[in-house]
Amino acid sequence: MNVFVAILGLAFLILIHEAGHFFAAIAVGMRPRRFYIGFPPAVVKTVRNGIEYGIGAVPLGGYVKIPGMHRPAPADADVQFGRALHERPELAGPLQRLKRALAAGDDPAADAALEELMRLGGDPPPAGLSHGIQEILDGISPQAYWRQDTWRRVFVILAGPATNFVLAVALFTVLFLVGGGKATTTVGSVLAGKPAAAIGLHPGDQIVTINRQAVGPTDISAAISGSKGKSVTLTVVRGTRYLTLGPARPQVIDGAYRLGFVLRGQELGFGASAWQSLKLTGVVTREIGKSLGRLAHGEGRKDISSPVGITRTLDRSAGQGLQEYLWVLGLISLSLALMNMLPLLPLDGGHIAFSIVEGVRGRAVAREVYERVSVIGIALVLFLFVVGISNDVGRLGGG
Repeated sequence: MNVFVAILGLAFLILIHEAGHFFAAIAVGMRPRRFYIGFPPAVVKTVRNGIEYGIGAVPLGGYVKIPGMHRPAPADADVQFGRALHERPELAGPLQRLKRALAAGDDPAADAALEELMRLGGDPPPAGLSHGIQEILDGISPQAYWRQDTWRRVFVILAGPATNFVLAVALFTVLFLVGGGKATTTVGSVLAGKPAAAIGLHPGDQIVTINRQAVGPTDISAAISGSKGKSVTLTVVRGTRYLTLGPARPQVIDGAYRLGFVLRGQELGFGASAWQSLKLTGVVTREIGKSLGRLAHGEGRKDISSPVGITRTLDRSAGQGLQEYLWVLGLISLSLALMNMLPLLPLDGGHIAFSIVEGVRGRAVAREVYERVSVIGIALVLFLFVVGISNDVGRLGGG
């Protein structure tokens, strides 16, 4: 069940990322053609106001199709109409005229060639003809992405990572509001199956001594982790009674010796919670930047994780309670936002960088340049994915 909740959480983060692109595109008049929960092929779909909404057969994340990410090129016509031409050789003439029109940027001539292709296609048309015509029409339409002002393009692409960022800040704010800021000596929650639960520690217990030494909020974690796994005994106040619990041997949990409980925090107001949330996002952003910097120097490979490892982390946190799960979900959402802002195609940061370059130049970057840079970006993303998978397999095997 926890694995399902973990997968659902990751899928939700991807879905809201795509929803950010979708609603931003609508807001600036760049009407998307599709919005799916999950990935096609469609299980259920409907068309409203020219947008196809559907539920995909692959139940992960979401999918948004924005028309005309690039100006259609002659090679696109070959890809779209290859099968149709094989079935209907008579389409060769208008197809050549379409390719010449696309190469020259002559939209009226392209429209005429598409109309001729549609007419010669007959009823029923050959395989892929209708889809190809619609793809080219979308690519040269006034709503096409490549035709838009620079600010519109940047706004639509930035909306995806921004949505993940805002979600992370909102989750952190709520968690600080609910869980408080500075720790107290009062137990907030006890993890099932851990040493603290085994010795009878309860939420609401106030810890006063560890191994007969008085402790404050900042001393408790240090005293338990400093035991190096040796047995510890707690004295707690429960109601009006003093109780001695233990001894118990701390276990290694998340890289440190712990008994398996969480201290209650002091109550924070909304403003203080929001400020703590922003401070936390700043710290995490700085640490992710340091990790990427170490990776560039051949270090830090062990910091990388794949979707397998991310799901495993969410799975573990789901087993430790709702608040722990939401903390991890917020951190992953923030990480997705920051990683997507890397200036690499096909990541969002790469599209933003090219949009700005084209805005400064006053004309589009050649399609060949996009393709070459995309090859480099995809290779780097695949490299990170392989390294992440390798790390995750090693962790699963205890390595």
